[in-house]
Amino acid sequence: MNKESFNFIDLFSGCGGFSNGLELAGHKCLLGVDIDKDAIESFKVNHPNAQGHVMDIHKLTKPVLEKILDGQQVDMVVGGPPCQGFSTVGRGDAEDTRNSLFKQFVRVVKITQPKVVLFENVTGILAKKNEQTLKAIFKSFERLGYNMDARVMSADEYNVPSKRRRTIIMGVKGGLPQYPEAAKGPKVTVDQVLKKLSKRKKVHNHEVEKAQLANELDKKRLKHIPAGAGIRYERDELKYLPKRLRFDVNWKEISEGRFRQTKLQRLALDAPAPTILTSRTMYYHPVECRYLTVREAALCQSFPMNFIFKGSQTAQFRQIGNAVPPLLAKHIGEEIKKIDFSKKQKVVFDRDKLAKSAFSYREKRQYA
Repeated sequence: MNKESFNFIDLFSGCGGFSNGLELAGHKCLLGVDIDKDAIESFKVNHPNAQGHVMDIHKLTKPVLEKILDGQQVDMVVGGPPCQGFSTVGRGDAEDTRNSLFKQFVRVVKITQPKVVLFENVTGILAKKNEQTLKAIFKSFERLGYNMDARVMSADEYNVPSKRRRTIIMGVKGGLPQYPEAAKGPKVTVDQVLKKLSKRKKVHNHEVEKAQLANELDKKRLKHIPAGAGIRYERDELKYLPKRLRFDVNWKEISEGRFRQTKLQRLALDAPAPTILTSRTMYYHPVECRYLTVREAALCQSFPMNFIFKGSQTAQFRQIGNAVPPLLAKHIGEEIKKIDFSKKQKVVFDRDKLAKSAFSYREKRQYA
């Protein structure tokens, strides 16, 4: 097998952020599968040499795979099943039926027998309540001969202008999982993204008129809020908003125990964006009184300027928010090329240690 370039398939591919990054690293995508029709339309436009199928993964049987692949060898299987069952933002539930999708991922790996499996999930998968689920996932792959490891990776440490943190699980058959070191140099900021965009005359998915606020009162409020600020506490309201524009809420009744969402949160210019989510209403342009455009959100996720998104604006934001940042995937893909498949050591995976540092993880691997 040519270790310089792996053929791979992308399960739960979405629009293809993972695939795009791996292709930038020199690997070849053969197939993307997702149940989201709009996402697969985007995938097909941006991956013309790969097949894209709108399909429930349960229906991706061995005969179906063999017909699609037509004899092509699969060296790597990547994916990111729906992660709400483990989410620390919502109510994580180890019994969530969506977690059964892990079994389907393993089933396809068993059919294709790749050298590498690569799996993305939320940091919540490391929570104590999900310990048995994580062990089961690892054991499922270990039974197939894979050395398993995991890292919490923050996208902003890999030239991505947003702070998305995810658990990246990797399995290697006949070798050791290998993860990239953080990129050297300053982090990419929102200001750099916007300046890059301002130099272009015509850009796909950059419709400023569709990013305007419908609520006139919020428009007036936003004019008073500087870049990097928002209204989360009463002190923010008192600091930024004149009395006539303040919210009609009893701040004392909003406890920290509840999910407290920052209102009118502008992005900071001199830093990476927060995690780009699936809704456009979470963040606002750092200077202008509007939401982000689809293209601005995509650039914050490190999608190339020429990556085209299909579907409604709601569908496009969903695709961006669900995607693995391409530049993060590129760094991982470049490191995978360096794997020595002759090493026989086994990884000593310490879930507790990783979980404790899940939000500030900087640690070297340990091997037996």
